[in-house]
Amino acid sequence: MLALTALTVSCAFSSASAQTLPTAKPSASALALSPAVAAIQAQEFTLANGLTLIVKPDRRSPTVAHMLWVRVGSMDEVDGTSGVAHVLEHMMFKGTPTLKPGEFSRRIAALGGRDNAFTSRDATAYHQQIPANKLEEVMQLEADRFANTQWVDDEFKREIEVVKEERRLRTEDSPRAQLYEAANAVAFTAAPYRRPIVGWMSDLDAMTPDDVRSFYRKWYVPSNAAVVIAGDVDVAQVKALAEKYYGVIPAAATPVRKPRTEPVQAGVKRLDHKASASQAYVSLMFKVPQMNASGLADAPADPSVRTDSQDALALTVLSAVLDGYSGARLNRALTQGEGRVADSAGAYNGLLGRGPQVFVLDGVPAEGKAAQQVIDALRQQVTQIAQNGVNEAELNRVKTQWVAGEIYKLDALFSQVRELGSHWVNGFPLDASARLVARLRNISAAEVQSVAARYFGDDQLTQAVLVPQPLDPNRKPRVPAAGARH
Repeated sequence: MLALTALTVSCAFSSASAQTLPTAKPSASALALSPAVAAIQAQEFTLANGLTLIVKPDRRSPTVAHMLWVRVGSMDEVDGTSGVAHVLEHMMFKGTPTLKPGEFSRRIAALGGRDNAFTSRDATAYHQQIPANKLEEVMQLEADRFANTQWVDDEFKREIEVVKEERRLRTEDSPRAQLYEAANAVAFTAAPYRRPIVGWMSDLDAMTPDDVRSFYRKWYVPSNAAVVIAGDVDVAQVKALAEKYYGVIPAAATPVRKPRTEPVQAGVKRLDHKASASQAYVSLMFKVPQMNASGLADAPADPSVRTDSQDALALTVLSAVLDGYSGARLNRALTQGEGRVADSAGAYNGLLGRGPQVFVLDGVPAEGKAAQQVIDALRQQVTQIAQNGVNEAELNRVKTQWVAGEIYKLDALFSQVRELGSHWVNGFPLDASARLVARLRNISAAEVQSVAARYFGDDQLTQAVLVPQPLDPNRKPRVPAAGARH
């Protein structure tokens, strides 16, 4: 399906998927979205200490979404302390010299707002949605937390157990999550995406309070952060408040990131993962190029010129042709009729991210069908497109749905700050979404056919199969703790 996604612990940044797109056909004017429309009101500033401020007025309701982004995630960790970015996210709610543990969220609630946070491979973000007239109090609270987080060791000892339980609940009790974790560890050799965001349990067991404090001091500096605000605000007033509360935080250099380039794969990687489950499941991960900031310029004048960004866009369209709407190719070919081999089948392309991306085909074998039959059927659908191409009708359909979703999702303030912040994390300009829409609308059927022929060989593939094992009748399902943050 068409989506711009970064995996997270808590939730994922993604644009509207096919399942959530509106069914109404957008107007011709909506489809003619220009590169300036999405960010015409957004303005970006850099404070003297290096912190980025992005403000987008939207006066349709008297509310504001405030989001602090730090360009650090699990990909910035090192072996032995996996999960530390996510643990730090938890510890950021444990107080400052002027706030007791948990008081931050209580203050937000008292202001009539709500708050949460998430950690992804690429970034960590803290967000609040509050009445517009309470923005100053929220900025003061968040700036204090960003600059002055502190906790006693006992708070860490309690919270690390919460994180471990989160890992048990979300990964160890989920056969598919186990498979995803194992498959990522196999697919990537040098790239830091091979480590789970929540961390390996052995690393969580060995983690110390000072591991987390050291990570905080290293990465939580103004030059590595952005504050994104959308809602019923005046830009000049917001800038003045940012200078007052964020601008006084001392400047510090962002650590130099060393390249960790993924070596070229030289053959298919295969993984069979046994877990207690009622059904098998297959995941085919193909290494593909990603969209980069330079690729947001106009498309090459010569259609024969191929760039990674152009291919990434074509792969995104391909994923939608396969699985972008009810009755798309995978659904028709694998889950319906006499040739039915799967209960479900899907496709997804990782378009954006600071690290290497993959194109995923997945499916659940139907009763009496083997995993290999689903694998063969999934790959055959891509082969058919590589050989015969796609027709203009299905191409236009998926483009129309995607553009409509990109437009309609901006009705939510949280979607606006999440999108602007995510693009900042990837080094994209303010109008990145509009540029992506414009570029993607011009992807041709020939380009979709071309990427289908070039990126789905064995040398790019990691094949993972969930092998069902008998369920333990005595095992009780875990229940999330009351009041758990995520």
